[in-house]
Parts: sequence; structure tokens; C-alpha cells
Amino acid sequence: MRVIDFHNHFYPPAYLDALRSGSSRVRVTVDAEGNPVLHYPGDYNIAVRGHRDIAYRESVLQEHGVDTQILSLTTPGTHVEEPATAVKLARLVNDGFASIVRGSNGRFAAVATLPLSDPTASAKELERACRQLGFCGAMVFSNINGIALSDDRFRPVWEIANDLGAVIHIHPTSPVGVEAMKDYWLMPLVGFPLDTTLAAASLVFSGTVDRFPRIKWALGHLGGAIPYLVERLDRGFYAFKECRAHIDRPPSEYLKEFYYDSVNFDVRALQLAIDFAGADHILAGSDYPHQIGSLRKMLDSIAALDLSEADRAAILGGNAARLLLRD
Repeated sequence: MRVIDFHNHFYPPAYLDALRSGSSRVRVTVDAEGNPVLHYPGDYNIAVRGHRDIAYRESVLQEHGVDTQILSLTTPGTHVEEPATAVKLARLVNDGFASIVRGSNGRFAAVATLPLSDPTASAKELERACRQLGFCGAMVFSNINGIALSDDRFRPVWEIANDLGAVIHIHPTSPVGVEAMKDYWLMPLVGFPLDTTLAAASLVFSGTVDRFPRIKWALGHLGGAIPYLVERLDRGFYAFKECRAHIDRPPSEYLKEFYYDSVNFDVRALQLAIDFAGADHILAGSDYPHQIGSLRKMLDSIAALDLSEADRAAILGGNAARLLLRD
């Protein structure tokens, strides 16, 4: 079975060099092990070897039997920058990804990063990344500097994505109200799934998903709480006229068409998502090389599911391979 890891992260070396130059809102220091540490408003990330050494990364994939990874940037994202800087850094990242993909003989694919502090430029960069660089779509964060993805300012991005039939992978970021999540790593542990859930519900209730039916939406971390809470969203649709203002079907019908990556390694949670959206809408994901991610847990949790071999093969790689084609 071909194994494609849909959810993982990499910092192209040229991007890290640009951050070190001091022209960014991101400050770079070095930890005791020699790893770059990226400091940005409200958080930081340690760029361990797997984040920045592509040859080492390939050896790790070989060790685990992972055939392909679809690379994406990770926090903080280029949208935290002033628009002009965001555009330059996004192009730098995407060109870096494209260079890796060209030289990888199928080991790596990529989704674009977008400078979403400038939606018009983001639409242009998405088109360039898909048409010129051969990407299947983009990874975007669940809110953009506190603005919901369903906000009308992002319409140009969704229009281009719809024209392209692009994949839009929604990855969480610091949610509104993060001040209540400063202790015990509650922001990534609770805030991230919360913000993914909020983003997906808002995109559906606002009619964004309905207006752009060719976009292939994918949610990180098994959709946050979407498979668990979807019945409540449907109840809201029937109970409140505001929830029917922009859509004429219950939310579950739209959300069943989303894809869900498997970065929740609880077999019962995975089974719930499969029961909700179908095995053909689940994507293997590891969150490698983040400390909270795991290639081994990705593989073991999927192996533990009670599935037909055809469904297991679809989750491990078949579904992601179909998305890469961007029909």
C-alpha cells in the first residue's frame, strides 16, 4: 500500500535565512541543541532537524515506510507579516517547496503557503503555485490575524481556488481568546482543535462552502471536534433561522464532503470520523516533525482500525493521491 502523509511541516532553508535577516516580525534565536527557535506574537516554535534538513527527513521516511509527504509550512505562517513582506516570504517558501519536489523523485509533494494579510496577492500566489509550480492547493490557517476565513475579504482567494478545483487544507493557529490558554500548553492542545472547529462551522453557515463547490476542503487534526459536534450544528440549522440564512441543507451534508486528516491517533476518534465522512474522506497525517506529532502513531492507529484492506489503502494514500491530481 502506498503511504502518503498529508499533514506534516517543513521550513525551507531560504525562508529561515530570510527570517534571520531581521526583515520579519519573527525573531530567531538558537536553543541549546543548536536548533533555530522562531518567536512570534504569542508563541514560538523550535525548528528541529526534521523541520529543515530534507535529506535527514527522507531517511526518516524510509525508516518508517512512508512513500510520500505533502509538505506544508507551519506556524507562524506568512500572514503575520506586513503584506509586502508576506508576499515575498510566501513566494520564497513556495519556490523552496517546488525545488524540493522537483528533485525528490516522488518522495515529496507540497501545498502552497499564502500571504493572507493580502488576499488579492494570495489569490495570485495560489494560481501561480497551482498552474506554474504544480501544487494541488494551499494550506491556510484557521483564522488570519483574528479574521475568520469566511470573511468576505477572502472571497478572491476562494474564487481562484474554486476555478482551480484546489485543495484548501485548514490548519489551526492561535484562536481568539488565547489569553485563557496560556497554562499547560492549552493553546495547542485545546485551542487548536477549537479554532479548526470554529473555522469549518463558519465556512459552512456563511455559505462559503456552498458558493465554491469545487474547492476540496481538508481539516487538520481530524476536524477538531467536527465529527463529534456535527449533530449539534444540524440542530442549530433547524432551530435558528440565522443558521439557515445562507444555506439550504443541514451542515452535516456539507461537512461530509470535507476531508479529515488523521492527526488524532485515538482509534475510536478515527472510527467516529470514518463513520461520519466515510473512509474515502480520511487522509493519513503525522504532524511530523512537531513534538506532538508521530509517524509511528499515524501508521499504528490506522493499522488498528477494523477496516477492509481497500478502505485502509484509501486512508493510507489513495485518497491523498486523488487530491494531488487536482482534477
